[in-house]
Amino acid sequence: MSDAPPARDKRGTRTGFTTGACAAAAAKAATRVLVRGERLTHVETTLPNRQQVTFALHRCEWDGEKVRCGIIKDAGDDPDCTHGAELIAEVRLTDDGRVVLERGEGVGLVTKDGLGLEVGSPAINPVPRRNITEMVEEELPEGRGAIVTIHVPRGEEMAKETLNARLGIIGGISILGTSGIVRPYSTAAYKASVVQAIDVARARGNTELVFTTGGKSEKYAMGLLPHLSEECFIQVGDFIGVAIRHAARRQATRVDVVGMMGKLSKMADGRMQTHAAGSEVNMELLANLAAEAGASEKLVADIRTANTARHVLELCAANGLTHITGLVCQRVVEQLTRHAGGPLEIHATLVDFNGTLLGQYPERRHAA
Repeated sequence: MSDAPPARDKRGTRTGFTTGACAAAAAKAATRVLVRGERLTHVETTLPNRQQVTFALHRCEWDGEKVRCGIIKDAGDDPDCTHGAELIAEVRLTDDGRVVLERGEGVGLVTKDGLGLEVGSPAINPVPRRNITEMVEEELPEGRGAIVTIHVPRGEEMAKETLNARLGIIGGISILGTSGIVRPYSTAAYKASVVQAIDVARARGNTELVFTTGGKSEKYAMGLLPHLSEECFIQVGDFIGVAIRHAARRQATRVDVVGMMGKLSKMADGRMQTHAAGSEVNMELLANLAAEAGASEKLVADIRTANTARHVLELCAANGLTHITGLVCQRVVEQLTRHAGGPLEIHATLVDFNGTLLGQYPERRHAA
């Protein structure tokens, strides 16, 4: 039986497999064992992208009525909390010709609308559902069906490293994957989670959303906007453009963007993807805003050669120039409003690394 997957290389590019692909392969193997009556050590499967792959089985347990086959997930070099997890499919044959998917240990339960899954059903996304069903059907004799229960030992513990609870997925992880392949540091996966979080918030009737770039800014945003429920707060990471467009598409009425100087400076410059490697802070823009706020020629020159956006803040604070933060927020609102592609009221708030409110546009009062 297979050992643990190779250790991940933080700078590597080795691809891996999704939880959905592993679950489908395990289900196919278990069904084949039940139908043919012979144990397996490996199983070939077809990924959702139609690629043919062979997986080694970590376990193959047969008691005559049901079979449990398990596969250890190899996420490649992606920093995925399910890397090394075992995906187990337990299969029983039926006579009704249907393939029914059930939730076992460590697989989440859907408790909120907006995920594209029925409330009360296992958190197995649509593409993995189809893939699991197809792989099982390939092994079934005509007229036979199967009950497939997916288990992920320690899945409930792994789920604590995800946003599942906020999305209304409780008790375990989601079975995910659109292609079957995990690409290291995939932006597609994060974008999908942002879109999904917006969908859940809107399905729950929330029209006001709050977008932050990370956990710290979210914590501060929750303090500034305590009247909103937790599901209204969405960590969009570097994908503010994707989030704003989707919020407008889903007819949200208002979005508050809360962040720190570095990310908001990039948004003010029209950068809708704010990853450090993808866009640098435009010091010329900040220098021009400083001049607009009444900065001296020396301060403007110093800002042009500043090291970071945080350095700009320090320079402005040392020179008593506080109005620049409001101008950055105003420019953020202008850029995001232009990008939204639909009617959406946008507010921007700039906080520092301690959560102190430095600037906002439009200016307003927050509850303490």
